[in-house]
Formats: sequence, C-alpha cells, structure tokens
Amino acid sequence: MQTSEHPLPDFLADRHSCRAFLTDAVPLTDIQTMLTAARSAPSGANLQPGAFHVFTGQPLQTLTRRLSKIAETTPPEEELYSYFPRPMSAVLKQRQRAAGYALYRALGIEKRDIAGRKGQFAANYRFFDAPVGMVVTIQRDMGAGCYMDLGMALMNLFLTAGHLGYGCCGIGALANYGRGLHQLLDLPDDQLVVCGIALGRPDPLAAVNQFRTDRAALDEFSVLHGFNQGEQGQ
Repeated sequence: MQTSEHPLPDFLADRHSCRAFLTDAVPLTDIQTMLTAARSAPSGANLQPGAFHVFTGQPLQTLTRRLSKIAETTPPEEELYSYFPRPMSAVLKQRQRAAGYALYRALGIEKRDIAGRKGQFAANYRFFDAPVGMVVTIQRDMGAGCYMDLGMALMNLFLTAGHLGYGCCGIGALANYGRGLHQLLDLPDDQLVVCGIALGRPDPLAAVNQFRTDRAALDEFSVLHGFNQGEQGQ
C-alpha cells in the first residue's frame, strides 16, 4: 500500500483532479478504506446522506459503453438539482473559463477546436478511462444541507485516496444524464444521481495531470476578527 508522506498542508495544497490513469487494478480493501473514510465525515443529525455505487472491470466497461451511447445520441437532460448559480456572476464566470482554458491548454486543444473539446468532455462519461468509476447518489427528499454533508464525505474519500497514492476526479457531468443513469443502474425511486468519481493510480507522464487551477487569495474569501495583524506569517 502506497501512502503520502507529505505534511498535511502540502498534501492538501497539492490535491488536484486527476484525468489520466494507469491501468493498475485497485484492490477491494483500498476501496473499502476510502468508503469507510467517506462515511466518517461530519453529518448533521447523523443522517449520513448519500450512497456510492462502485464499478470496475467488466461492469465498468459495460456502464461506460452504455452511458457514452446515451451521451452521444441524447441531449442533456433537465437538471434534477441546481449545480451552478443562475445567473452566474462575472467573477465566477471568469474562474470557470480560466479553469477550462487551462485544462484545454494542458491537453493541447485550441480554443476553436470544437471537436477536440467535445471529445475531451465525452471522456467524462468514460470516467476518464480510470480502472474504477463511482456513481454517487442521494435521497431525493434530502435538504440542501445534506448536499453539504455529502460534499464532506466526498472530500474524505478524495483525501484518503490521495493518502493511499491514488488520484481521483469528481465528475459533475454525470448529472447531465441522471435519469438515464437511474435506469442503467436500476436505482430505487428515492435516489437521485449527484456526480461520478474516476479513481486509479495517476499517470505521472500525462500532461493533463500537471496543470493546476488558480485559487483565490486568502483575503478574497476570509474575514478575520480579533487577530493581531503582526502575527501574520509567524
């Protein structure tokens, strides 16, 4: 079992979405460790919202083939939950565009290469060819706060995966075909598809795994009260 030996702040700062993977299989024991960590996340009233449907091998190949076919032949569905703000502010739109441009530059895809961009987006529905793909669901009647709890569970899973030497990428695009996935997976009526996760050993030579998105400076998102300014940097 590989584990990270970096100090926690460095480990967190280096966390990123992995979109290119080696073909190495992921042992069941490691998957179970990640899922157990996910379930140990904070949960209001201990409701523990969300479920993880995990695929590898032939079941994953079958799922990605069928899901890719749906995405190729069917327009995106009406959203079952709101992911982005409507309308999106200019500041947020700029962040979104900057992240997209950085990704496509890393892949060598030009801004006007529509086919290339569509091809890369289609990789979402193949879980970026990772050896493990997960579909994350939540009960339909859960409130907005439960999505926050599910997000903390996802982060626990991501960080545990990184600690074990794996890379992963959240795939919000799966919600574009939530109803189709609901049928493919024969999910209970009370379940709603939230996102996907691609998981595996990162390909260290892939350019797409080298780029990083910019993050807001501390003073852009935090307001500190009662602290001595002279303590900064100490």
